[in-house]
Amino acid sequence: MIQVSEALKIVAENSSNMPVQKILVRKALGFVLAETLYSPIDMPPFRQSAMDGYAFIHSERHQYDIVGISQAGDHSNVNLNPNEAVRIFTGAFVPHNADTVVMQEHVMANDKSILITNMPKQFTNVRNKGEQIGKEDVVFEANTLITPAAIGFLACLGITEIEVYKKPKVAILVTGNELVKPGKKLGKGKIYESNSLMLEAALQTIGIKKIKVNKVKDSLKATKKALKSILKKYDIVLISGGISVGDYDFVKEALLENGVEELFYKINQKPGKPMFFGSKKDTLVFALPGNPASSLTNFYVYVYPAIKNRMGFSDTHLPKLVRKINSGFTNTTGKTLFLKAIYDETHVTVLDGQSSAMLNTFAMANSLLIVPNDTETIKKGQLVTLLPID
Repeated sequence: MIQVSEALKIVAENSSNMPVQKILVRKALGFVLAETLYSPIDMPPFRQSAMDGYAFIHSERHQYDIVGISQAGDHSNVNLNPNEAVRIFTGAFVPHNADTVVMQEHVMANDKSILITNMPKQFTNVRNKGEQIGKEDVVFEANTLITPAAIGFLACLGITEIEVYKKPKVAILVTGNELVKPGKKLGKGKIYESNSLMLEAALQTIGIKKIKVNKVKDSLKATKKALKSILKKYDIVLISGGISVGDYDFVKEALLENGVEELFYKINQKPGKPMFFGSKKDTLVFALPGNPASSLTNFYVYVYPAIKNRMGFSDTHLPKLVRKINSGFTNTTGKTLFLKAIYDETHVTVLDGQSSAMLNTFAMANSLLIVPNDTETIKKGQLVTLLPID
């Protein structure tokens, strides 16, 4: 059995990036860049008007003759005299020797001339060439997440394809003869299976869509057969249950017999102690406890950063927050504790119902409060560390 810090280190050391692929920008939402991108053009590529109004050469003069019009998409390069102005619209080309645009609300105009009633400062409402980004400037560094705004920015620079890290394909294998699919009749001795839905939802929050859920009977033969197929097809395998030391817990044996290298088994923590982490070639395997709260805790602490690392994120772990605890706490277990809690801007409250089988309090929690294994007493008002999960 190892400590949490060692388990985190081993997971990080074995969670290499996925292969790189080139994809269309319009399909890149949620992917992570595998290259540093440089702008092929200046943006804007010419001086643009930031307003509907009139472009002119700034002076003390208030009255100007209208000598032309500049619409978005046109390139009418009128050479203005000091007493002349051009009707102009947002995004349109600003004539070379014009230096200011007055918004139309600040002029009195007829078909031939304008009178500026509220004189703007020189250079007002003119977007300079390259003001947003210059040609060959860095658009995004490698390991940047592609968001809707990023897609829009890339498109306005004329970039249509980018190199990104592939997203891992994930399989969830559920073990347990006692489990029944929600919606079916619940017989004696049976419980509804919830872990696969929970884990699938958690995966979707970090952009994983290729998820396959499999269920297997509690037998060594069936577990070995299911894993043999899954390990060939998926980049990450999550196993729910069957990893403890009961008579019907066959997962570890089945993994080893399928050639999975054990990287660690059991962590000095509560909940979530009986977890197996291993690998076979480039496939990572997390055998999670069957108790729902244990399973989800270990997902946030270990699986989440491993997947984000494989996807190419630079920041892989959940961020840590510090808050004052609302009540004292004693840890007599000698284990690292991950406690379901609710935090606000200043304080955190540990919830009742910390059992590894209880999801009701997990559903209300917005954080996991970390109590290190060597901390026995936490006093009310003491600063503690949290992992936000909201």
